[in-house]
Amino acid sequence: QVQLVESGGGLVQAGDSLRLSCAASGLTFSTANAGWFRQVPGKEREFVAAVSAVRWSIVRTVYADLVKGRFTISRDVAKNTVYLQLNTLKPEDTAVYYCAADPDQSSWPPQRYNYWGQGTQVTVSS
Repeated sequence: QVQLVESGGGLVQAGDSLRLSCAASGLTFSTANAGWFRQVPGKEREFVAAVSAVRWSIVRTVYADLVKGRFTISRDVAKNTVYLQLNTLKPEDTAVYYCAADPDQSSWPPQRYNYWGQGTQVTVSS
């Protein structure tokens, strides 16, 4: 059974940083595309960032324009964990952040994800 567990969210001030973690069990992140999404109440879930499965030592990343240059997605193969480093946080970054996995490597960038975590709340005060 596949399980994704996010952690690292919290309440911070504008300009602060956080690192979100997504630990996987039941799948291997090195052979899966992984992504981060976020959602605020009343709005659709939006894409934040994705990292590709490792192929021939090549890893690709893609970011939403709103977070490009501030957020960084990465993977620790040994820990089977994907991270999202959030820097220079803004109040509009407040949301529940979700991790997702695409072990089928359906496409790049991924258009669908098979598995989702429960989410971790990030709140940025002004």
